[in-house]
Amino acid sequence: MDEKYFAQKIERKWQKRWDERGTFVAKIDDEREKFYCLEMLPYPSGKLHMGHVRNYSIGDVLSWYKRLQGYNVLHPIGWDSFGQPAEQAAIKKGVNPRDWTEDNIDQMREQLKTLGISYDWSREIAAHRPEYYKFDQWFFLKMLEMGLAYRKDSEVNWCPKCETTLSNEQASGGICWRCGTQVEKQSRPQWFLKITKYADELLDDMSQIEDGWAERVLTMQRNWINKSKGTFVDFSVRESSEKIRVFTTRIDTIYGANAIVVAPEYPLIEEKFESFSDEVKAKIEEIKVEQAKPKDYDEEIEKDGIDTGLHAINPFSNEPVPIWVGNYVMMSYGTGAVMSVPAHDERDFEFAKKFDLPIRQVISETHLVHEHHTMQALALDQAFTQKGILVHSDFWNGKKSKDAIKEMTRYAETHGFGESATTYRLRDWGISRQRFWGSPIPIVYCNSCGTVPVEFEDLPVELPESAPFTGVGESPLAKVPEFVNVECPICEEDAKRETDTMDTFVDSSWYYFRYCDPHNSELPFDSEIANYWMPVDQYIGGIDHAVMHLLYTRFWSKVSRDLGMVNFDEPCERLLTQGMVVTDSFYSKKQESYVTADEVEIQRDESGKVIGATLKEDGSEVKVAVEKMGKSKLNGVDPNEMIEVYGSDAARIFSMFAAPAENELVWQESGIEGAVRFIQRVWRYVHKWVESGRWSIGEDDDPNSVSIAELTLKKLDFSDDAKKLRQKTHQTIQRITENFESGQFNTPVAALMELSNAMYDFKVEPENASDGDLFAVREACESLILMLAPYAPHVAEELWEAITGRDLGILESDARFPIADEDVAKEDEIEIVVQVNGKVRSRVKVSSDASKDDLERAALADGKIQNYTDGKEIVKVIVVPGRLVNVVVKG
Repeated sequence: MDEKYFAQKIERKWQKRWDERGTFVAKIDDEREKFYCLEMLPYPSGKLHMGHVRNYSIGDVLSWYKRLQGYNVLHPIGWDSFGQPAEQAAIKKGVNPRDWTEDNIDQMREQLKTLGISYDWSREIAAHRPEYYKFDQWFFLKMLEMGLAYRKDSEVNWCPKCETTLSNEQASGGICWRCGTQVEKQSRPQWFLKITKYADELLDDMSQIEDGWAERVLTMQRNWINKSKGTFVDFSVRESSEKIRVFTTRIDTIYGANAIVVAPEYPLIEEKFESFSDEVKAKIEEIKVEQAKPKDYDEEIEKDGIDTGLHAINPFSNEPVPIWVGNYVMMSYGTGAVMSVPAHDERDFEFAKKFDLPIRQVISETHLVHEHHTMQALALDQAFTQKGILVHSDFWNGKKSKDAIKEMTRYAETHGFGESATTYRLRDWGISRQRFWGSPIPIVYCNSCGTVPVEFEDLPVELPESAPFTGVGESPLAKVPEFVNVECPICEEDAKRETDTMDTFVDSSWYYFRYCDPHNSELPFDSEIANYWMPVDQYIGGIDHAVMHLLYTRFWSKVSRDLGMVNFDEPCERLLTQGMVVTDSFYSKKQESYVTADEVEIQRDESGKVIGATLKEDGSEVKVAVEKMGKSKLNGVDPNEMIEVYGSDAARIFSMFAAPAENELVWQESGIEGAVRFIQRVWRYVHKWVESGRWSIGEDDDPNSVSIAELTLKKLDFSDDAKKLRQKTHQTIQRITENFESGQFNTPVAALMELSNAMYDFKVEPENASDGDLFAVREACESLILMLAPYAPHVAEELWEAITGRDLGILESDARFPIADEDVAKEDEIEIVVQVNGKVRSRVKVSSDASKDDLERAALADGKIQNYTDGKEIVKVIVVPGRLVNVVVKG
């Protein structure tokens, strides 16, 4: 064992050995419980960033822990390798997307191996390879057979910069999810997948995963699907023959409607646009621009709008109400129009207060009788959103909301201006993209036979080697005659292929199935194999995928179930949404651009936090902010540089230790330096004892023994210091096991550091150690190494080899995560709080197994407590074992 710790030497050694020995290759084993750990597969951009390091480290920590517990762990990796960046590289640099992608994969694969992530590389997949996208096409044809895939002319979201269509999810808020460009509307023939057929299941089956998924993700999906039961109501327009249809869940409040608010793109607004005043036109255009700006999912916006001068007629009261354009109404949601009822809706109340619109209360907690119902302002502090009794509502007055909703809906249906309805925000998934670098849609168009699916035996429909990348909206595939021009599979006459390719979210909607059986050339996966490994036990990725990828995967799993391929509903049992890695960014106000840390003079406070900065060049002010790492902010940290200087184990430890996995991690280089010091400290301690020549215990002990658990304790005498070290060891095992089981992956590192401190506090030197001392040290070293392995596997493997003397790694040795001995871990004494009349007056130390009577006697004998009880009557003594004693006195 080297005297000093050399990270690069050790890490290269063990990465090579893992690869040669297939340490992490997973095979079906019915004798062991399986555990499928999965991080969202990366897009091969060419370089890992620190966010990747954190994401993959979380999954690797858990995978190592489960292996050490004896689980049969599947921990695979692959590449989400179709997508726009490769095509943009082809346009800008003239490179072939396939070559660009494969080169990037090679680079990132090497980076992941350098990190020492315990992937089963034999299962590596890549979405752009024909053996994978063949089954994108297979699933498409199966969905076509099931009636779940269809083509229709549709107004689609079009990104003029990416020059492709976008799903509603990808165009949320009117902006392109990838580049942030304002989305336009175009009418095109598109292929759709009928995800709406599964809307109710997607909602109902949340009950199966609610214990394992973050509530925020489920809430986002519920809101995106947004099932609502209510009524469609048609308002006629005084200045037009058109009608405005609104959907409401509270038709009982319709007499309180003070306006109809529509989206700026509403057809009536576009029809009447030229008749509006310049002020109205300008405001409508302003709202369009504001709506197109990117916003956080739950970001509140200030309500804004303008009265168009048009009027709608309330079909119940026959009253005219103004038609407004509002910034909180979207054409992509509902009908693009809402009725504003400020007395009974918080959003409408806010809008009415801002623009001084009249408010009429039509629902009350009690029965109020009024002889008139003119629209009048009420001095309400807030909207009354509960159901109650109808008032100011003609002959509906006095009815309960529940009854009125049913009766008023029937009235609207009978009189032809409404109908009951269940609506969803969720729309079918448009998968057509005008791209080259995607999975071809396996459809042929024939003048005689119409739309014809490609035969299954003719899959995959392969992409050509290249195509003319002009950057115009038409798919580059349309310019490749040998791809486009084919025979009709039915009549064998001339026909043309579909030239759109599939949305890349198709590739990532089922990849977790493919990992189970990645080399199957006949089917996407074998059902028996998939049912062994699936569902995924732990999925790890960003919350930004809540209503796209994570919704689509759930849909795909249900389709696979209905195809008879799997026997479960939900693809992932548990979901962890990790926080972003953030660090300081520097924005030069003078240059109006971001600058690097090397370009600024930084001022820090006593804790080292950056509190200000100026530009080195001229001393001008630089704005400092903590932001997500990224190229655009010039604040990225290259993992390769960190690994080269500090080693991958240190990078992994810091990425896990600095913050809970769900929280943001603030990058600080001093933190990774601390991780290195910890590793070196453990290394020195193990080296001292292993190289002392006294590592074995007793004459009959095998110095190469792998596990000290087999050694008998009967003949060993432990000093008080040895007992204390053993107690700390087993307390640490307890604590770390509890942390892992509850998903707290940062706190075990602190516990390991505390254990290493306790080992150094054990002052016995090897040459003076008794067998009991040696046993306590060996137990502490072995336990620490095994618990360190998930975080720093390279150094743990090297230390394990040193203490066992065998040419076997930890997993090859069938080593197991240590199990705490509760008797050894138990504190000899515990501190008990003593109260008098509920107020803390003292603390006493007692034996950890003290009885209630012992606790009471100790409390009453305490001098501080006697100061409060002398001369007073003790009414009773309340004892909570292990926690407190409360003495109740009077007088």
